[in-house]
Amino acid sequence: MKKLYIFDLDGTLYEGKDHFDYYAELLMKELPQSERHVFWEDYEKMKDGNHVVTIGKAYDVKRDLAVTIDPITLKAVEAHEWNGRKVDNVESLYGSDPVAFDFNNFVAIGDGWWLPFACAKHHGDLNCYPFYLKTKEYMVSDQFNLEAIPHLREFLLSLKKTEHIVLMTNSDKEDVLRLIKELNLTNVFDQIISSAKKPSRTKEFFGELQKMYGLPFSQLVSVGDNFLNEVAPALLLGMKAVYISEHPHKTEHVNLQQVDSISDWMNEIEK
Repeated sequence: MKKLYIFDLDGTLYEGKDHFDYYAELLMKELPQSERHVFWEDYEKMKDGNHVVTIGKAYDVKRDLAVTIDPITLKAVEAHEWNGRKVDNVESLYGSDPVAFDFNNFVAIGDGWWLPFACAKHHGDLNCYPFYLKTKEYMVSDQFNLEAIPHLREFLLSLKKTEHIVLMTNSDKEDVLRLIKELNLTNVFDQIISSAKKPSRTKEFFGELQKMYGLPFSQLVSVGDNFLNEVAPALLLGMKAVYISEHPHKTEHVNLQQVDSISDWMNEIEK
């Protein structure tokens, strides 16, 4: 029986983090001069994992809280103020049901895009989206060096001979087409789902793909760098997941494989 591999794009099929810093710099320049230094200090601490707002948590914009989410149940288990003080009685704030993520008020900080966002919301309540779009434009300009992964096209085409492969990303269609052209991945995927609104619609799209390809969830594999967007929803559905990150997640699961980079995973598959 064939498998269906569902790949993320940003941070998964290309490497490098310079674009996150570019995005952060754009946002910082919108702040008053007096806020810029402390903004950048906080941002650097976030990247190093020395701040309450870190990749793997959520950020409550209205309450200005860093929220720790159980990756399997998706329930809020802890919350901290920006200064690190722990908030009492988290259940009274978020209830006992799985939290509902969006892209404005309660965001999943699953990758480097969301660190500048949280920092900008805390220090200036900025509208970040126009600067996200500017960063995307920068990423397909001659100024940006997109770190393509060697032999990725050949690997995916080889995988496609025996399995189904789909691209599913939060980037909009125009950005996706520009990026896959830049990465030499045009005409590689069986299907491309853009503007996927992960994690709020991840399970919904996984369910649609499962029906479309007529496979049990156990034959679906989600491959991505964002634990809350791509990995946790897959594990909840009984899928397999490959989490790509230099910082392994604490979660251990029989269906979870963690690797430092997609190149490492490619090497394991090819063996």
